[in-house]
Amino acid sequence: MNLSEALGVVVRERRLAMRLSQSDLAIATGLHKNFISLVERGKTAAAIDSVEVIATALKCRASQLLAAAERTRSAADE
Repeated sequence: MNLSEALGVVVRERRLAMRLSQSDLAIATGLHKNFISLVERGKTAAAIDSVEVIATALKCRASQLLAAAERTRSAADE
């Protein structure tokens, strides 16, 4: 699993925990719903600015999302 895929897993889990749809997250971030979908599926490498906007909408810091993605990737690689 690469970092983009792991970040997608983390974003999706956090979004669902907050009971947000992809459309809700798209509206909150100003990003397109299709982009949110691509990020969650690990099909695009999100720019750090996009990660920061997504993190803010998910009520956390970009560093927290990235750290969680690293943990997810490490766990998947074991």
